Amino acid sequence: MAIPLIGITTSRTLNQAGYPLISVAEAYVQALIQAGAAPLLIPASNSIQALPELLHRLDGILFSGGGDIDPARFGGEPHPKVYGVDVDRDRLELALLAEAVATKLPFLGICRGCQVVNVGLGGTLYTDIASQRPDALKHDYFPDWPRDYLAHNVQIDQDSRLAHILDLTEMQVNSLHHQGVSRLAPGLRAVAYAPDRLVEALELPGHPFGLAVQWHPEALIALAPIQALFRAFVEATSKNRALSDP
Repeated sequence: MAIPLIGITTSRTLNQAGYPLISVAEAYVQALIQAGAAPLLIPASNSIQALPELLHRLDGILFSGGGDIDPARFGGEPHPKVYGVDVDRDRLELALLAEAVATKLPFLGICRGCQVVNVGLGGTLYTDIASQRPDALKHDYFPDWPRDYLAHNVQIDQDSRLAHILDLTEMQVNSLHHQGVSRLAPGLRAVAYAPDRLVEALELPGHPFGLAVQWHPEALIALAPIQALFRAFVEATSKNRALSDP
């Protein structure tokens, strides 16, 4: 069987000399390779007109973490802690999501990627959890904590795809975000929650593999349930490739 090709969305950053870079944490790449896929980085500046040709070649999409979505995309409340907004990345990822939903292309959202899924399908976000949910736990364990620091527990609905994949209904996760799901998008199902009831995972019912988590599983790849998550995603993309092969 051919190795599935999975696109990973990227950030735009500057190196020490001030030159712009297209980048993504290597942990995403290694997690997909370990699970049996071939990763392909998708530049944030990619032309929307090129998406049909790109998607024709991809077997799945991983929506990676990164800076915040422009609050204007979801009527969000402005906040001084909003950072890293990239309107080109927002436009590209929301277009990719729309196509992945329409064409049943498998996708996995991680952290920002979870928020992209919710916003793209009509939901909203807290633009800063600590300010807008004063009863919430601390969720922004960055940048001064290890990325694999297990910050809190999540409860996972036992009848969800995620629970079936992980073979768990409860686990400890890391937490590297200051935003989160506020109003759930129509058609999405929230399937995991932090102890403060903040949404920690989403599923798109009826989709071959439409799943998103608010934590960073790529930084927890040593854990067997997390390995199972990436394997399940790659298996779904392999099935997609098999269906598309002549």
